[in-house]
Amino acid sequence: MPNFAANISMMYSELDFFERFGAAANAGFKGVEILFPYEYSALEIKQKCIETGLSLALFNTPPGILANGDRGLAAVPGEEERFDAAFSQAMEYAEILGTRCVHVMSGIVPDGGNRKQHQATLVSNLKRAGPVAAERGKTLLIEPINTFDVPGYFLNYQAQARSVIDEVGADNVKLQFDIYHCQIMEGNLAARLKEYFDLIAHIQVAGNPGRHEPDIGEINYPFLFDLIDDLGYDGWVGCEYKPKEGTENGLGWLKRP
Repeated sequence: MPNFAANISMMYSELDFFERFGAAANAGFKGVEILFPYEYSALEIKQKCIETGLSLALFNTPPGILANGDRGLAAVPGEEERFDAAFSQAMEYAEILGTRCVHVMSGIVPDGGNRKQHQATLVSNLKRAGPVAAERGKTLLIEPINTFDVPGYFLNYQAQARSVIDEVGADNVKLQFDIYHCQIMEGNLAARLKEYFDLIAHIQVAGNPGRHEPDIGEINYPFLFDLIDDLGYDGWVGCEYKPKEGTENGLGWLKRP
């Protein structure tokens, strides 16, 4: 079975944030993800990881101002200074927390926006950020996200992500392959995993429809988990889902042989 990390921004929401680490460890997880750790001290998070024996597998760069509609800054022309500040904060946290992979959020294309200009901005920002991350032993990830959950998000397809990664041309800029998002936008999941495996540095899972547990819905996760193992993937598989009826009640999928 893959190495699973609980996304404790979405899972264990019934608990206080710092209680979620122990709950995840007790359930058998070896790692956790956090969407945005920045409202908490990196040192406090590190201490909690040490106490529970968990690795912090992944977090996102600061998204900007969520209330204003920001969903990342990396592909937003004219926001290069804000992106640099957000990226610097993410690197500070990654250094303290020992997190190798950081998801660089692309952001929104407004109606009528020039997608070529947005891609050029994303490539430029990643070319600038990549060497800084490499010096620290960090890998930057970009993730295609479906247009139903996040309307207007710049990056939506695996082929689009490959074109960005190829244009950046850095060994430490990789793909975050979210099976839930890919199912909605593209389907043909086994073929997509094989086709883009050379780029994948992090995988995420959730059931569809509903973004609940992996054993709810139309995706055959036992088959895909076997495929992930067969492909030789040794990275984290993040469980970025919304528990349907409480986190503990929905963990039967994790405990099956």
